Amino acid sequence: MLSLSRRMTSIELEEKLLFCRNFELSDGTELTFAQSSLGDVGCVVWDAALVLCSYIDLKQQEMGWEGKYILELGSGTGAVGLTAACLGSKAVITDLVELLPLMSHNIALNNEKLKGSCEAAVVSWGDQQQMINVNEAHFPTGVDCILLADCVYYEESVESLVDTILHFAKAKTTVLCSYEERETKAELQCKFFKMLGE
Repeated sequence: MLSLSRRMTSIELEEKLLFCRNFELSDGTELTFAQSSLGDVGCVVWDAALVLCSYIDLKQQEMGWEGKYILELGSGTGAVGLTAACLGSKAVITDLVELLPLMSHNIALNNEKLKGSCEAAVVSWGDQQQMINVNEAHFPTGVDCILLADCVYYEESVESLVDTILHFAKAKTTVLCSYEERETKAELQCKFFKMLGE
């Protein structure tokens, strides 16, 4: 069996493994998010991501997305960051290197609908050099908003996720986190919010 990174390196060769999920904004714009039938949890659009997409759309007047610097962590398909970019933000969607082809594919699928911009980058949570590189390349004045959808999933990644949020967050940064409450993850979610609070 091929490894995940090997399987995800060529979207063109694997389009038969892709299936799409659409999301409609309040202005009628329809975004299309390709998902993969092969891979880990980052290969599909989870309900928590769609809830955050809806929230971003609903709050566009209040939050003023246009021109804002947006960072999505654990993007997977990039759905949330792409929604923000569609509303005028300068979004950077990030995940592990093996998800870069899927994120890039989704940017290309929706590029003509974006009022802002969207780029994909690799950020392994806790990797200082990758975080520094992304900051220098994309956030000259800092991050206005960090987006996370269903990222509190694996015990071993909670501390590095918190470290990554703290690396990018400044006094002016808003952090929006959407997650599905799961009985099996309740203790983990409590740990995440406790660490973030500290």
